[in-house]
Amino acid sequence: MKNSLLKGLMVFLTMLFTSLTYSQDVSGTVSDSSGPLPGASVLVKGTTNGAQTDLDGKFIIRNVGTNAVLVFSYIGLKSQEINVTGKSNLKVILSADNAELKEVIVVGYGTVKKKDATGAVDQIGSKNFDNVASPSPAQLLRGKVAGVQVTQSSGEPGGAISVRVRGNSSIRSGNGPLYVVDGVPLDGGNVSAGGGLTSNSGAQDLGTSTARNPLNFINQNDIESISVLKDASSTAIYGSRGANGVIVITTKKGKSNVPQLTYSSSVSFSKKAGDFGVMNADQFVAAGGDDKGSRSYNWEDAVLRNGFSTNHDLSFSKSTENSNTRLSFGASSANGIVKNSGLDKYSASFYNSNDYFGGALKIESRVIYSSLKDETTLLSNNAGYIGNLIGTALYWNPTLPIYNNDGTYNVISTSYLNPVQLLNAYKDYTNTNKLLGSINTTWKINSHLKYQFLFGIESSTSSRKAQLLPTIEILNTAQAVVPKAKDSDPTITKYGQASIANQNKFNKTFEHTLNYNNDFGDNFNLDALVGYSYYDYTADGNQSSGIGYDKSQTNLIDNIEGGLQNEFRVSSYRNRVELQSYFGRVNATIYKKLILTGTLRSDGSTKLGTNNKYDYFPSAGIAYKVVANKDGLVNDFKIRGNYGITGNQEFAPNSAIARASYGNNGSLNLDSNSNADLKWETTKSYGVGADFGFLNNRLTGSLDYFQRDTKDLIFPVPAAATQPGPPSPRFKNLPGNLINKGVEVALSYKIIDSDNLKWDISGNASFLKNEITNFAGFISTGGLNGQGLSGAYAQVITNGKPIYSYYLYEWRGYDAAGNAIYADAAGNDTGLGTAAKKLLNKQPLPKINVGFSTGFNYKGFDASASFYGAFGHYIYNNTTNAYFFKGAFTGGRNVTQEAATSPQAAGDPNSPSTKFLEKGDFLRMGNLTLGYTVEGKLLEKLKMKSARFFVNGSNLFIITGYSGTDPEVDTDKQLNGVPSAGIEYLSYPRDKSVSVGLNVTF
Repeated sequence: MKNSLLKGLMVFLTMLFTSLTYSQDVSGTVSDSSGPLPGASVLVKGTTNGAQTDLDGKFIIRNVGTNAVLVFSYIGLKSQEINVTGKSNLKVILSADNAELKEVIVVGYGTVKKKDATGAVDQIGSKNFDNVASPSPAQLLRGKVAGVQVTQSSGEPGGAISVRVRGNSSIRSGNGPLYVVDGVPLDGGNVSAGGGLTSNSGAQDLGTSTARNPLNFINQNDIESISVLKDASSTAIYGSRGANGVIVITTKKGKSNVPQLTYSSSVSFSKKAGDFGVMNADQFVAAGGDDKGSRSYNWEDAVLRNGFSTNHDLSFSKSTENSNTRLSFGASSANGIVKNSGLDKYSASFYNSNDYFGGALKIESRVIYSSLKDETTLLSNNAGYIGNLIGTALYWNPTLPIYNNDGTYNVISTSYLNPVQLLNAYKDYTNTNKLLGSINTTWKINSHLKYQFLFGIESSTSSRKAQLLPTIEILNTAQAVVPKAKDSDPTITKYGQASIANQNKFNKTFEHTLNYNNDFGDNFNLDALVGYSYYDYTADGNQSSGIGYDKSQTNLIDNIEGGLQNEFRVSSYRNRVELQSYFGRVNATIYKKLILTGTLRSDGSTKLGTNNKYDYFPSAGIAYKVVANKDGLVNDFKIRGNYGITGNQEFAPNSAIARASYGNNGSLNLDSNSNADLKWETTKSYGVGADFGFLNNRLTGSLDYFQRDTKDLIFPVPAAATQPGPPSPRFKNLPGNLINKGVEVALSYKIIDSDNLKWDISGNASFLKNEITNFAGFISTGGLNGQGLSGAYAQVITNGKPIYSYYLYEWRGYDAAGNAIYADAAGNDTGLGTAAKKLLNKQPLPKINVGFSTGFNYKGFDASASFYGAFGHYIYNNTTNAYFFKGAFTGGRNVTQEAATSPQAAGDPNSPSTKFLEKGDFLRMGNLTLGYTVEGKLLEKLKMKSARFFVNGSNLFIITGYSGTDPEVDTDKQLNGVPSAGIEYLSYPRDKSVSVGLNVTF
């Protein structure tokens, strides 16, 4: 017995001293591609012996066995294991874990693992954003997600952006997706006041300018991820607001358990991309134009400039076991390439969370505030050929001087405007303040059940002020006659106009959810959610305008009542919409292979008729993991399918009720009749898809097929022409179906994936088709503007055709006299008088959208490039139609060389026709970025954790056959509230830019 005890003691002592003899201390640094990582975890595998890196990414861990393995990990980065045999100092670089980023995706009212999703959901994270500040987060999605088309309507800073998820699902209601920011659904409307200058008399006006993007208030550097929910299985949880897809934006939190200060800055230089192709002075004279002797005019010099923008962001963050805080500030300023245009933006965001009672209670608070100042000039969507700045600059005779010898403007006539005079006579700016705040309380009732309450507010105030000085005289615009005291008094006309428009919005969100999650053994998991939500959206505003000022007046905005008393107008409005909802979702996972998802939402809205206040929106999804987490050739393969019904409530408030308004002197006007049966447009959709990973997950991707069927299309039915009948219009659900179907494919491949060298590529494509069926209407849209084009339109919505199909004269050329030849109803050549418009098999919506990107990293160097394009559609060139024809040239206006030398007769009307219809196919390089991350002792000297320099080029080139300035257009050419697509008309020129920037962390 004693010998046994003695032997055991000797063995124990031998092992103890041996372990002490062969244990060691290991130190080193942990970094990622941006530099040292504070707060990274270092753990001896199989033990609890560990440490965390300090502010400089350094660590030391004691008593490490000679054959021990250290595990290095950090949130969002790939874990790495290193055997310490023969090593006492380590330099570890953790790479981005794209698989982990995609693993957990933010969806409606929660998150889901990508491998467990039954619906078509994609997510991009901040590491996938291009390294250049985007005015709107929507631009970050361009070319990155299959089935998502992002179109910038113009190159104007802060201008409108069209986002379509799987095409258009409505005709007259909104087609944009629902945006949800940190759990708060935005109301989706424009946050900036509308306006511009419109004549009180209803005569020729200066048109309306583009809307502002509703996401401009969000700072790109505050975004952690953007999820796109595309099918019914993922969007039906949002019920009446999910028909057009849902984009969920999640902002950043603190990540490091030590204080972290980050600063980023960039400077951009830009210039015009594309060309209108008008002649210079020498070409103008050589073509036979009227030579006025000067050679000093260039239209670009007159109204354009080189753009310049700056962007600065500063953030502070820190997290502990029970709290998390992040605070950021941003400031950016962009001078547009058109003079007197730009956007200044100041933003701040705050996030804080605290855990109480051992983590049972968590309270999160978020605030995003932004102040924006938009400055624009006279660039409108629908002005005639006289009143648009770009138009006047283009048609100005290039041999005419801008100034007279005495320095005054060279004034030709009220219909032939001096572009520089027009530029300097017009002022238009908008100040907008936006606040988005929320408090989210989570109570973990037990290990399986938790309750959440979300309260959010969305508030915006906007004021737009515009003026046109009385020193410029424009035909039938901004002018009024002074009332005569007696008939014998002379007629006096005064000019000048001013307008002030104010808009206020205040929206409230209340949401209660109860979530249950439990594993019933190894082969069954249940995740169930029930909830209630209430939304209250209010908007009010007012507008005042004046006409007829003395020429000595220069500040009309601040003395708007200084015009003619009988031309002063004031108006106001107020709207309110309430939405109440009950919803539930069940996810069941069986044998870790079969996943079932079911959702149901009941929505009630004040927008609807009294007989249809509520409706139900169900969906079902199923997925099966054929292969899961395997090594070798096929690693993952999941098939899925879904079916559901969603709605669209993006139509005007008060559409279902009888509305009346008071006009001047108390006159009562009936604006619309009631419709107690008005209901939501609803979209039935189904789809099948597959997600896969091959070659040890170096090749990953997805493939989807979908079809959507929208019915109960909402249209305003006009007032009855004869009595008895309603004396005013009303909104009604018309028979008809809008069918959208398509195929989407997305692929990513890691060509090289080593510690020092990485190269990956990714691409996506969507193939779309739409058609309207069972529809008896023939509705015109796509209004055209320009000389001789009053009342003209280019597109229609009718049965059996894609929406916005072109409806035009078929142009066949010119006869011997230079008159245009068109086709008649039988297809024969004829003149304009007997020509017949044709419904063409050509549409403005792209049939194919593609995106492609690649990234390359070698040690501290990185490079990336992104491309996107659209194919299979046609663009109507309203600019050429309105400005570039023989009659304009012989009348003294500048045109293109093609128009000046064309066989067209001077008196031939430039009627809308297929002559101006062109293929819109294009492939554009979106961004090219080169960067370098500083490493080594230099960072220690500068007291920095990381530093990265980069150079970025945007829109460096485009491949297209389109003859206009740019094929990526979406000018708002609606008629009677019916949208259009694919028409170019004097759009704000797009620019190409180069940026240099720096990102540092302290």
